[in-house]
Amino acid sequence: IIHSNVSIYEDTTIGDNVIIHSNSTIGGDACYYQKRVERWVKLESCGSTVIGNDVEIGCNCCIDKGVSGVTYIGDGTKFDNLIQVGHDTHIGKRVLLGAQSGIAGCTYIDDDCKIWAKACVNKDLYVAKNTVLYAFSAIDKSVDEEGQTLFGIPADDAKKKWRELAYIRKLSTLVDDINELKKEIKSRH
Repeated sequence: IIHSNVSIYEDTTIGDNVIIHSNSTIGGDACYYQKRVERWVKLESCGSTVIGNDVEIGCNCCIDKGVSGVTYIGDGTKFDNLIQVGHDTHIGKRVLLGAQSGIAGCTYIDDDCKIWAKACVNKDLYVAKNTVLYAFSAIDKSVDEEGQTLFGIPADDAKKKWRELAYIRKLSTLVDDINELKKEIKSRH
């Protein structure tokens, strides 16, 4: 099912039982430029886009075609609205992408990952199977261990990050305590 105002560019293959919601663009040119002295020069996107079977793509999503290879969306993967997938990216089977998440180019996201709303994955990275990336988080280096739950910017083990945030909330009290101790020490000398 292809809803209204969907744009599907050349060299795009779409599998069976796929739903693409309104205003999405499949196979558009990559953000692929080279800096010259006074301007950016657009380089050709010569690759393709492959959407597997049983995929659902929400409204206003953009999936770039590959520059020299394939941008691939695996079977059973589901997109919320307003998602960007960069060129030459591989998204595995049964991946769930939350609204406004962004996946940069040349990234490999393995099967069964969950990337929640407004989360980001940087370019040229690998994300292992069953990784969960909480909302408002960003992965800046490859995730090699399967089944991790990540949070924060940069993303790290979610439990560790939550502990760090709890400590940060206590910092002002700790600083006050340290200042009181300094005053007490000074008054003794």
